[in-house]
Amino acid sequence: MPSPYRAIFSAPGSKGFSAAGFFGRMPLSMMGIGVVTMVSQLTGRYGLAGALSATLAMAAAVFGPQVSRLVDRYGQRRVLRPVTLVAVAAVAGLLVCAQQGMPDWTLFVFAAGAGCVPSVGSMVRARWAEIYRGSGRDLHTAYSWESIVDEVCFIFGPIISIGLSTAWFPEAGPLIAAAFLLVGVFWLTSQRATEPVPHPKTQHTGGSALRSPGLQVLVATFVATGAIFGAVDVVTVAFAEERGHKAAASLVLAVYALGSCLAGAVFGLLHLAGRPATRWLVGVCAMAVSMIPLQLAGNLPLLAVALFVAGLAIAPTMVTTMALVEAHVPRTKLTEGMTWTSTGLAVGVALGSSAAGWVVDAAGAKAGYAVPAVAGALAAAAAFLGYRRLAGPAATGGRGEDDRHLRTDDDEHVA
Repeated sequence: MPSPYRAIFSAPGSKGFSAAGFFGRMPLSMMGIGVVTMVSQLTGRYGLAGALSATLAMAAAVFGPQVSRLVDRYGQRRVLRPVTLVAVAAVAGLLVCAQQGMPDWTLFVFAAGAGCVPSVGSMVRARWAEIYRGSGRDLHTAYSWESIVDEVCFIFGPIISIGLSTAWFPEAGPLIAAAFLLVGVFWLTSQRATEPVPHPKTQHTGGSALRSPGLQVLVATFVATGAIFGAVDVVTVAFAEERGHKAAASLVLAVYALGSCLAGAVFGLLHLAGRPATRWLVGVCAMAVSMIPLQLAGNLPLLAVALFVAGLAIAPTMVTTMALVEAHVPRTKLTEGMTWTSTGLAVGVALGSSAAGWVVDAAGAKAGYAVPAVAGALAAAAAFLGYRRLAGPAATGGRGEDDRHLRTDDDEHVA
């Protein structure tokens, strides 16, 4: 492991919580695509499969920030364990209803319940921020490492989920995803030494973290970015099935994640000058442009090459996003702020997967790649329109304001 990555793991407990976070994040790449594969296997209806995946993502978008807000106030262990048990129970209900051929509305009810799964990535990044607060270089490397972990999940997650659902039984992918979630969350929350100190309600002044203008821009842009990811997942499965190699979809999507993983690994070794907001804008535009070649791919090998190139822009953009969140959101609301970006992605995944499912049903898989292209154009437009908010002084809505509140609370306590 290159020395900057070795250095961040010198902190006690860092290896343990990062490893636990890996298992806890596997469902992020397995659950949605597993539901799509399961439902398409059982019913042959990609429209229903996309709508269920969208419901799962939309529910996560609704519940995720609220769960993280509770975590900021009461701590990770007290909140994450009961929430995870609810999510796992809902997944179990979804699988039983799908296997038994129950009415569609029952599937949507349990899919909505499964959406209360916590944002494990935000929990892990909050621990890194607690350890390396004030050390921009180490925190950049830590965020890059977690982005690599994200992409490793997206390399292996779809392979496991799609592979098990097609080779074993249709419900296997979501079932294993739920098991990963249970193991990861309980392992993470058992590590109390690195858990960020919760902040009492009295320190949560100013309402939601989403009131930050910079965070609003990031979330709005990530809605469109999430639509790219959701659409690519659904359309790629359908594209592979049309060519008689449905199981190969997991390998193609793994190549997409591999491109991002390699880019993130290199990005973490760099110490870049200039404004993070500018790098973020370039990254979003690169993701948008990379969606155009997908519409020209006529077979799976060409599609894999196009997705690998497209993946190169993902991790650097995500790493820069976390740095911008850390700069624009008060410390007492950091977990919530990070989760709001995940929420934007989840909403986008819901919209993108649903739209892509309907387009595939109506016009075929190749036409479905127009959905991520449109989503990319919208992401670039949102990034351009909101760039000034991100490029402005971060302290007005981020750490500076938060530190003033904390000093006031400390002074009152001393008095």
